[in-house]
Amino acid sequence: MSPEYVVALAKSAMETTLLICAPMLGTGLIIGLLVSIFQTVTSIQEMTLTFVPKIVVVFVAVIFFFPWMLQYMVDFTTRLMLSIPSVIH
Repeated sequence: MSPEYVVALAKSAMETTLLICAPMLGTGLIIGLLVSIFQTVTSIQEMTLTFVPKIVVVFVAVIFFFPWMLQYMVDFTTRLMLSIPSVIH
């Protein structure tokens, strides 16, 4: 196993992790920004107002994006398993 292969594998694993996390992080970021703007405009400083909408929206994003995330993870794992024979020899 060459150092280049290990670096490429680590890069691929990190890219896969970022792509799988991106929908939840993006929706959480957008909702957090919208709630913050709403709180600033209305001067409401309720702490639960920041957490509850984000939790709900991230949960909905997980449900909505789960088929894509699962397929992406299965494809990554399949590529990883298929590359094992080339690493051994």
